Amino acid sequence: MIALGGSIGTGLFVASGSSISTAGPGGALIAYVAIGIMVYFLMTSLGEMATYMPVSGSFATYATKFIDPAFGFALGWNYWFNWAITLAVDLSTISLVVKYWFPSWTSWKISLTFMIVLLIINFISVGSFGETEYWLSSIKVTAVIIFLIVGILTIMGILGGHGAVGLSNYTYKKAPFVGGVPAILSVFVVAGFSFQGTELIGITAGESATPEKSIPKAIKQVFWRILLFYILSIAVIGALIPYTSPNLLGSGAGDIAISPFTIVFKKVGIPLAAGVMNAVILTSVISAANSGLYAASRMLWSMSKQGMAPKAFQKTNGRGVPVFSLLLTALIGGIALFTSLYGDSFYELLVAASGLTGFIAWLGIAFSHYRFRRAYLSKGYSLDDLKYKAKWFPFGPILAIILGIIIILGQDVRSMVDFNIGRLLISYSGLIILFVCWAYYKIRHKTKFLKLEDIDVAHVKEHHKY
Repeated sequence: MIALGGSIGTGLFVASGSSISTAGPGGALIAYVAIGIMVYFLMTSLGEMATYMPVSGSFATYATKFIDPAFGFALGWNYWFNWAITLAVDLSTISLVVKYWFPSWTSWKISLTFMIVLLIINFISVGSFGETEYWLSSIKVTAVIIFLIVGILTIMGILGGHGAVGLSNYTYKKAPFVGGVPAILSVFVVAGFSFQGTELIGITAGESATPEKSIPKAIKQVFWRILLFYILSIAVIGALIPYTSPNLLGSGAGDIAISPFTIVFKKVGIPLAAGVMNAVILTSVISAANSGLYAASRMLWSMSKQGMAPKAFQKTNGRGVPVFSLLLTALIGGIALFTSLYGDSFYELLVAASGLTGFIAWLGIAFSHYRFRRAYLSKGYSLDDLKYKAKWFPFGPILAIILGIIIILGQDVRSMVDFNIGRLLISYSGLIILFVCWAYYKIRHKTKFLKLEDIDVAHVKEHHKY
């Protein structure tokens, strides 16, 4: 449920509309299918490593052991920064969503209240985090299923009272493809953001009671979940709302009333559609913040165990929760409180700063798996001994690496063309942080890129029952 819920958020509920508006229903579908395939291969790669070596903060550990300790250091701090800043963004978004009902409430007070609640949930135990995430994910999944049923019945003319809509919007004006290849590539970035969070199952592997059973089960279902919840949702929205609809242009966190889900529910005549979808979007953002707090604290704890962060962050309470790692992450998340003081520009800067780091983590997963499998086979080990085997190796990780690079470079093409240095520094700040961390660790510890013969997969295997 965490793997499923982690990938369903405002990217699907809100930004999917702007994707269809930008590239048309056909272009949006192509982009989401391509990224869906990439995510599936990423998850199979992660699944193979996570069942072989289940640890909290898995990405940094795998990169350290299979690529280069300096890259593992950079990847770990990069991923921690990603979720800590995303937590700040989510807390700001929560205040925007709550203000839909209570416009007079103060933004920073709303953000602070929710941060304290999430901190308490995560501080109690990993079980309370999991239970909260399960129910929040259940609400999101239920909303999408209801939407799909209502949407399909409306397309067929059973609901809505306007007769069968059919697929006429797929051939309306310039549809199904609008803006050509550049438009589709720009939607790749939006689709990628929408899917970020699926990699959380790699983080949870270290605290799963039976990772060798639960992780493969979650991985195998990812493909069908992506197909059902994303591809079908985009297809239904594209059929029911023409790409020229001005309402689809709304892609900001505050554009609740013009979420494509809200538009469809209103068409059918469901009362209080905007309010209901606002509540669902609120659960999505709370879920994202909850996951961010969990993922970032475990990554920091893991790096501390490897000597890549101060020893204080190893400290856990009686229930195994990394206390100081959690508190530092929450403190950084408190940056969100400043968004109400500095206005929209600061909020946009936060969003841009956290933008690339998730894609960099994906690249790290794909490259780590490619190196792991090659080293594993070069030492004479049998694939039959793996609890879970990623399919289509090496095609899967290579495809993920290529698409990941395309997405990262395509992050802000317009600023490249205009040569806007200021915007480029903001848009690609994730790469800058990665390089600075890598260079610092490389120079200080004089690490080297590991050769295949130097990768100790036997040592990894000893830790399998962690």
